[in-house]
Amino acid sequence: MSYLNAIILGLVQGLTEFLPVSSSGHLTILQHFFGINGDSVVAFTVMLHVGTLFSVFYMYWNDIWALIKELFLTIRDLCTGRGLKLDERPIRKLGVMIIVATIPTGIIGMLFNDVFESFYKTLLPTAIGLIITGILLWTAESIKGGHTKIEDMKFRDALLIGTLQGVAITPGISRSGSTLVGGLFAKLDRGFAVEFAFLISIPSIIGSLVFETGSGSIGASLASNLGPVLLGTVIAAISGIFAIKFMIKVVKQYSLKYFSLYVWIVSIVLLVHEIFF
Repeated sequence: MSYLNAIILGLVQGLTEFLPVSSSGHLTILQHFFGINGDSVVAFTVMLHVGTLFSVFYMYWNDIWALIKELFLTIRDLCTGRGLKLDERPIRKLGVMIIVATIPTGIIGMLFNDVFESFYKTLLPTAIGLIITGILLWTAESIKGGHTKIEDMKFRDALLIGTLQGVAITPGISRSGSTLVGGLFAKLDRGFAVEFAFLISIPSIIGSLVFETGSGSIGASLASNLGPVLLGTVIAAISGIFAIKFMIKVVKQYSLKYFSLYVWIVSIVLLVHEIFF
């Protein structure tokens, strides 16, 4: 893998992981045209996820640290018979909702892993996934905004968002877009919908890291491409931070329909390529 490839892939991963345009879809497209395959793909994907995970931790460290501390307080309350007290402690309820949302994502990932892997053999599933992403974003933007925050969030809301995140394992279907759309369907406040979408990406990204690391021998590939891999990881982390900041602003002030138009254009290009080339 060249340094130029690493720079491009790192930049694309960092931006598309948090913009609603599908990072898996874009990486699949670039890897196809760059001719990157085998263990090098797995190794590089693992490290790019490490970079984007850093982005989330950087942007939401205060919330993450509060959730970690609340976890120990929750264990204490459960052991002493005080109960969960979700109505009294919003940060605790946020942690529980993240766990609830992660459950359907994990179940879908485990049950349909072979199906999802088969989607990476050609670019056609990615093109279809991008079309679906555009439809979801366009539909969600047409829904009147809600005002629900963590205090009034229901378990069914978390399950809906987590289910859409699971479906987004499909290349071309955006994880951030799907979870954001789920939040808007659930009438969450737009700002909180973005925050929740990014926070539930943490267990999702960690889960994919564990799975991809255990799916093959990537140590040799990392060693042989150490320079490009490290460069791509750093670029993914930095560009991811900018993408999160940009996305927060876009959701609050602008329309998601612009992203729909973008993914539809990309999907048309892919369909033309698959049909005629």
